[in-house]
Order: sequence, then C-alpha cells, then structure tokens
Amino acid sequence: MATKRIRKAAVIGSGVMGSGIAAHLANAGIEVYLLDIVPFNPGEKDDVNDPAFRNSIATRNKALLAKTKPSPLYSTRDLDRITVGNMDDNLDWFAEVDWIVEAVPETMAIKKATFDKVEAHVNDHAIISSNTSGLSIEGMLEGRSESFKKRFIVTHFFNPVRYMKLLELVEGPDTAPEVVDAMVEFGSDVLGKGIVFGKDTTNFIANRIGVHGMMTIMHLMKKYEMSIEGVDTVFGKAMGRPKSAVFRTADMVGLDTFVHVAKNCYDTLTEDEEREIFQVPDFMGTLVEKGFTGQKAGGGFYKKGKGGIQTLDLNTLEYRDRDKPEFASIGKAKGAPAQRIKKVVVDGDDKAAEFAREVTLRSLAYTARRMGEIADDVVNIDRGMRWGFNWDLGPFETWDALGLQWAYDQMKAHDMEVPAWIDEMIASGAESFYKQDGATDLYYDVASKSYKAIERSEKAISVELLKRKGATKILGNSSASLHDMGDGVALLEFHTKMNAIDPELIEMMHQAIDEVEANWEGLVIGNDATNFSAGANLVLVYMNAQSGQWEPIESMVKSFQDANQRMRYSWKPVVAAPKGLTLGGGAEVTLGANAIQAAGELYMGLVEVGVGLIPGGGGNLQLMRNVFGPHSDNKEFDPFPFLRKVFMAIGMGEVATSAEAAREYGFLNASDGVTINAENLLFDAKQRVLGMARAGFKPPRPSKFRLLGPDGAATIDMLLYSMQENGVISAHDRLIGRKLANVLCGGETNPATLVDEQTLLDLEREAFMSLCGEEKSQARMQYMVLNNKPLRN
Repeated sequence: MATKRIRKAAVIGSGVMGSGIAAHLANAGIEVYLLDIVPFNPGEKDDVNDPAFRNSIATRNKALLAKTKPSPLYSTRDLDRITVGNMDDNLDWFAEVDWIVEAVPETMAIKKATFDKVEAHVNDHAIISSNTSGLSIEGMLEGRSESFKKRFIVTHFFNPVRYMKLLELVEGPDTAPEVVDAMVEFGSDVLGKGIVFGKDTTNFIANRIGVHGMMTIMHLMKKYEMSIEGVDTVFGKAMGRPKSAVFRTADMVGLDTFVHVAKNCYDTLTEDEEREIFQVPDFMGTLVEKGFTGQKAGGGFYKKGKGGIQTLDLNTLEYRDRDKPEFASIGKAKGAPAQRIKKVVVDGDDKAAEFAREVTLRSLAYTARRMGEIADDVVNIDRGMRWGFNWDLGPFETWDALGLQWAYDQMKAHDMEVPAWIDEMIASGAESFYKQDGATDLYYDVASKSYKAIERSEKAISVELLKRKGATKILGNSSASLHDMGDGVALLEFHTKMNAIDPELIEMMHQAIDEVEANWEGLVIGNDATNFSAGANLVLVYMNAQSGQWEPIESMVKSFQDANQRMRYSWKPVVAAPKGLTLGGGAEVTLGANAIQAAGELYMGLVEVGVGLIPGGGGNLQLMRNVFGPHSDNKEFDPFPFLRKVFMAIGMGEVATSAEAAREYGFLNASDGVTINAENLLFDAKQRVLGMARAGFKPPRPSKFRLLGPDGAATIDMLLYSMQENGVISAHDRLIGRKLANVLCGGETNPATLVDEQTLLDLEREAFMSLCGEEKSQARMQYMVLNNKPLRN
C-alpha cells in the first residue's frame, strides 16, 4: 500500500533535473536525500574511502544550487533540507522515505540498474517514480516485482523545476489508483504543480507537441525566407508564446538537449506520419558539434557580443548584429491572446501571417491526430502546452480562437490530414472545443462525443469564478471592487493597469473597511492577475509634481497611509494574498494587513528609491514594525542593527525573489503563510480570515519605538558618505538616503522618548513630498515612466 503522505523523499541523480527536483522539494519543506554515483576517476590525492570523495558529485551539484540563476531555491536556507549521499554507501536511506524519484541519464540500462538497487532496499509503502521523458515504462519495469509495479509512476518535471508549472504523470499498466491519487495531491497542493495525465508514448504530451511545432517552424522558415529574428518576432507575444519564442527558447533549454529530444522522436516514432519533421536540420547538428549549445555555452542561435546581442546567420553559420524585423500583421496583433492570434493567422496578409498560418494549421492538425495516443482529451493536451511551454493558449484553445469551422476548412483546402473525430465533431454541429454553462467549463470529449465538465479543485478560487457563480459585487469603482467570497468573507480586488495604486483604489480601501467592519467576518485583499500590484500610479505623481500640484499628491499619500493603518487596526481580520510583483505601494498594502498568505513566487520590495523617492504609504513604519516591532520599546535592545536592516532593504531597493526570501528581509513575519500553488491562494487566504475570526480576533496594539534621533541619522550618513566617495552611490542617492535615515531614526526625537506610529508616518510623508519637488527625483520618475527601468543620476 502506497504512502498517503509524503514527508521525506530521495532523489537519485544530482544533475540539472535531479538537483532541481531536490531543491523544489526543499522549497516545499520536504526533507530530501540527494544521491549520485561514486566518482570512478579519483585523483592522486583522493582517498577513495573518504565520504567527502565518495559523495563529491552530489555535494558539488548541491552547492551549485546556491549559485544558479534564476535560483531554484526559495532561500539558501532550504539547502539544509538536502542531505547528499551516494548509490553505494547510502542505499539504506531508501527505507526511510515516502517517495523515491530517479533522474539518472536517459539510458535504459542505467535506469534498470538503478531500480535493482532501489527495489533491494525500499520499504513496502514508498512511491517509486522516474523523471524520464523518453523511455518506455514497460522497458523500465521489466523484471520488477508486482509490489514495485503497483507503486511505480512516471513523474516528468520540466526544467527549471521551481518555475515550470507542468508535472506530467504517466501510469504504468499496474500502477495502483492510490499511488496516482497521492501524487496528484502532493504534486498539486505541496509542490504547486499543474498535473497533466499522459500516456506511455515517446516524450509524452508537451515535448511531443512542442518539439513538433518548433521543428515545423525550422523546416518551413526557409520557404518563407524567415530569419532567426523573424521567426522569434512572429512566434512570440503576437502568437501567444513566451518572449523567448522559438530560438531563444532553444538556447535556454540547450541545443544539445533539444536535439536529443527531437532525435528520440525520430528514432522511436517509426509509425508517425510526420516522422521526418523530427529530423534535425543540418545547422542544428553543426552548432552542437561545435559546442554552441546555447545559453549555458555562451552562444547558440544568439550570443552576447561587444556591441550587444548577435544572431547566427543560418546561411554562413557566422554571428552578425541582430536585426529587428517588422511585419504589419504582427504590429496589428493587440488585445487578449485569442484576439492577437486571430489577427495574425486569420486576418493577416503578409509573409509573416502566411508563415504563422501554415505552421499553426499543421501543428493543430498534427495535435488532433495524436488524440488517444498521447492523451485522452483536449484538456490535458492544452494544459501540457500552457504549463510546459508557457503558451497563452493550448492547441485546441488556439483552434477555438481561430474558429473551429474556419481552421477545419483551411486544413481541408490545403490537403492537411484531419482525423475522423474532428470530422464527426464538425458534422454534429459543434462550434468549439470549449464552452461555458454558467460557472461550469465544458470540453468536447472525444470518447462520448459530447461535452463534459472540466473538473476543478474546490481550492481553485478566482475572482472570475466568483462572478460566474453569481457572487454579489458589494461595492466598486473604476479601480477596485469588493466581492462576496462566501462564508461571511469579502474580497477586495484591484483592477487598475498593473493594479497600480491611485486615489479611486485608495477610496475603495476605506469603503471596504467601513463595510467589512459593519457586516462581514473579515477581508481578503487579492486578485486574479499575475502580479498583485506594481506600486503607486507613478504617472499621476509625476504629472502633479511637474506642474507643482502638491496638494493632490499629499492628499493621496495621507489617504493611503490612513487606509493601510485602518486595515491594520480594523476590528475584523484582514489578510493580504500577494503574488508575483508586489512592489512599492503594493508591498505597503500587503504589510498593512493583519496577516499575509503569500504565493511562493513572490517578488516583493519597497523600491521607491529607484524613482527618487522613499515609501510614502507607511512602508518605512511597516517594515520597522516587522523587523524591530517586538523589541521596539525595550531599553535592553540596541535599535541600530534593526534599523540598519530596514535602511538597507529600503535604501537599496531590495526585492525578495520568493516568499521565503521576503520573510528573511522582514516583509513577511514568521507566522505568515505561503501557498506554493497560486491557484489555491485565495482559498487559503479565506481560510486564514475565517480561522482568525473564529479564534476571537482582536486588532494588535500599535507599536512605539525607542529610536536614535539625529545621532543615529548622522551615523547612517557616515556610511552614505563613504559609499558616495567610493562611487557606489550618487549625490542624489545620498540625499534620498539621508531623508530615509531621518525617518527611521525618528527625526529630532530624543532617544529617551518613545515615538508613536503617527509621528513616523508624518515624517515619512514630509520626506516623500520634499523628494517629489527635487528635479533629479522628477527626472527619475520620468525615465521610469518612459523606459520602465531606473535612471541613475
């Protein structure tokens, strides 16, 4: 019987994938053993019996996790959860774990030898899985016991493991249902993955369809006289693909890896009607032979030259300056993904549109012909491509965007093979692969030839779903709305561009507190957007500052401070649910809540110095309260180390790159929660509110601070002077830093006097307003508005 709870795991193979899996398990709080082989080439000074030597491969790869960018770890502290070992001396560890996943090289003999060792030492309840993407389950299980077969499943992660949502699960013929259930629950709720069910076929779902699509592009680009930059311009944002498009994606994945996956398709898919598509183009093979394998090797299709990014010329295989091709059809591709794709493929009439049209139609037809072979339904295929290749729309969602009948007619007109199930679907009068029935999403099921409901976890709450279920909109204006989440909990949703803070949004914060205190159990602040909030509406602040309109700025800042303080000291619990970018004012809203339930992927910081300002909505006080608050009025504690930590976080504009890193900066408290699966974030935040309310919530006591006054500010200025003299900061940076230091040290306060929160807010607002009047701060604001990056002046 398989374990129902995974609390400890073992990963075999410490390469890129194995160490990445181990790192993400550690991110999720799982203790993990990371094992690799004993080195077989000792040097003269190596002691072959020394554990340090015998574990050196796993040790080295574990250490690399701390240096890899982007980091596979939420925090380097998570490395403590990873214990290294080797496959000769530490096999007894398998008896302790609940899950063993192998990520050894993709060679059947190595896999089978690994499983020989696993089976000899594993306990009778652990799940055993392979991270293979190309080898058959039947081959890997040859000679294994019935118990082993029942507990075996493929768990195919995508690289980089922390950031890629997809987890493909593939059952063996004897895999027990409880094993599947356990991996679905663990993969989704604990690791935060999107689960897709594939079949025991070469490269499963995402790589099969994704590589076919990319290879189709490479084979057709010569016909349409498309350069590398041209291809990436077409198959980027306009076609609902990530910015890395095609060739930059190949560089990121590694050309050698891409060639291996394509070759595996060509070698094993002998019955595939488009097998030749997987034949690697000569230029790809030549690049790999020369060692130009992409980003990891310093160059592939692109490389960084002295004058900037250079591109490979496919005719000469030499690098040249990068072009920036423009196509009319791509320039017109605006709006939501479905609208953009249709604008190019259906409406476009230039060569870029013709290229996109043929590639897309061929890819859609090929995908439809794989139904039943790689997956049983359109949902798993679409999810595989969205979560594994970061497409905005999966193949069948794309087909719907083009129009089911239009794409079908185009395929027929160009003699593309369309499978019988599509013919039957069209004949039945169906108009799309997906449709909605109230709050229920439906998909066309091939087996039953009818529409079925897409299963949804009860934890997957979204604002859109609440609206579709008929949830009441309690209050609202152009910038924010208050919704009924059910169970007496209200949800405050921001919906400005990038969820920027503006006067209307602030007004809704005030109204929300009035309403919740009168009629509700508590409040969640959250939304469906990728990013919680990118900060204050900088355009508004800049325009008022440029025209000398100071009163609107100060009024907005004061109202924002008051709103955040009201959230903090409301008699009903307020829980913020931030995810993605949570910067400046967005961080201040978050810090103003009574508790935070954050997504694991949280990029949080008080970054106002980048636009020549300091936090103005209470951020200085809030971070002081988090870092220094428990000891803020205690005579026995020297405040300077605490204030220095706060000063550096704000003064250097530091941004935490995960929720756990945010905790280390002081943006989150020890008691704040983290939800790795962002789809569950609003559900978890709601449960947090209900728990606080039912436990008899009372607002916290306001903090008072024993601060350092002018002497403390002078000490910080000595540090700033040194940094300016050494060229680390500019004179204007120093001015900003001095104003920040004055706020954090309590202005002219006597160190023997306790400073209350309102005094600090007044000091903060005064500093913010004075910086708004500085010419160089205004230049920084203008530059950020125009270029979306900071100006150093």
